[in-house]
Amino acid sequence: MAEMIDAAPTPEVSYVMPVLNEANYIREAVASILGQQYSGGKEIILALGPSTDDTTAIVEAMAARDARVRFVHNPQSHTPIGLNLAIRASRNPVVIRVDAHSILDPEYTKHGVATLMRTDAADVGGLMNARGRNPLQRAVAAAYNSRYGMGGAPYHSGASEGQAESAYLGIFRRSIFDEIGYYDESLWRGQDWEFCLRIRKAGHVVWFDPELSTVYYPREDFRSLAAQSYASGVWRGELARRYSEGKSFRHLVPPVALLASALGCASWLAPLGQIPLPAKALLGLFRLAPVAYAMLVGYTALTMPDLSPKERGLLAKVLPTIHFPWAAGFIRGRLRGSGETTDAGRATGHRLVAGGQ
Repeated sequence: MAEMIDAAPTPEVSYVMPVLNEANYIREAVASILGQQYSGGKEIILALGPSTDDTTAIVEAMAARDARVRFVHNPQSHTPIGLNLAIRASRNPVVIRVDAHSILDPEYTKHGVATLMRTDAADVGGLMNARGRNPLQRAVAAAYNSRYGMGGAPYHSGASEGQAESAYLGIFRRSIFDEIGYYDESLWRGQDWEFCLRIRKAGHVVWFDPELSTVYYPREDFRSLAAQSYASGVWRGELARRYSEGKSFRHLVPPVALLASALGCASWLAPLGQIPLPAKALLGLFRLAPVAYAMLVGYTALTMPDLSPKERGLLAKVLPTIHFPWAAGFIRGRLRGSGETTDAGRATGHRLVAGGQ
């Protein structure tokens, strides 16, 4: 299959996208794919979950108008199952994973396929360029793009081009799925990290290219953001539970911050008079934890560029809405496993403020 790619300057590509309750975003996402400035053939396979909004009707109408748009049904709705269904239905030697909340730059495919061929990688990914259509979503996007918001992963904050642990979304040689298997359907989140781990263990390369950028629209209300953060934390904890390679010091920072801040807040209610001096000193340190966290949040909100005063205030609320549910989820996933934790915000759809104001 690699020879089929390298023999043609513009190999045909298949875009795969799991979709559930994305009526507000799916048209723009598909339009950005069909508008790619790429001379090779293309097809889009959408894995349709059981949406409760107009997503299915919108997709069916798009497929009726354009033969390049196809869909498969994903009744269980889980992302890895949908991805596998779509990949198995694909026909082309390059597979490009796309998110329904993502908008591809017009030259995304051209640049990404060229990088795939130039580096001989099995998977290529780039930057998640989070943006917003209203003040809250712009604040969430700012948190995603900050090293203090999402922990400084290369695809959030950027890094030099080169080999990587994992890739955002991904542009794949189709042959890699035949060689190492498909996405692990038991991992409802984090399946991309595990798949990249198998790629690297098989002796292939995962490549990060910062010139490859995808616009991503994050959640636009606090409830769905917290639900997403909690589910992400749970499944990251599950990965750390299953794989020694899934453990990282940076994943421990949010749980430590959560526990220290909770103990610190509780310590303010504790009388200090009868407590021995060593314990009193330790209690004093805990009391500093919530203060230090609040200072970090305030510093991030004040120094983040290109935000209005209202958006800075929202960012100060967004950061703990990301950090603390993620930390609670990670602790649960690490100690008890993921169980059947789902992203409740994704399952019920997302509200979009019209006009972006």
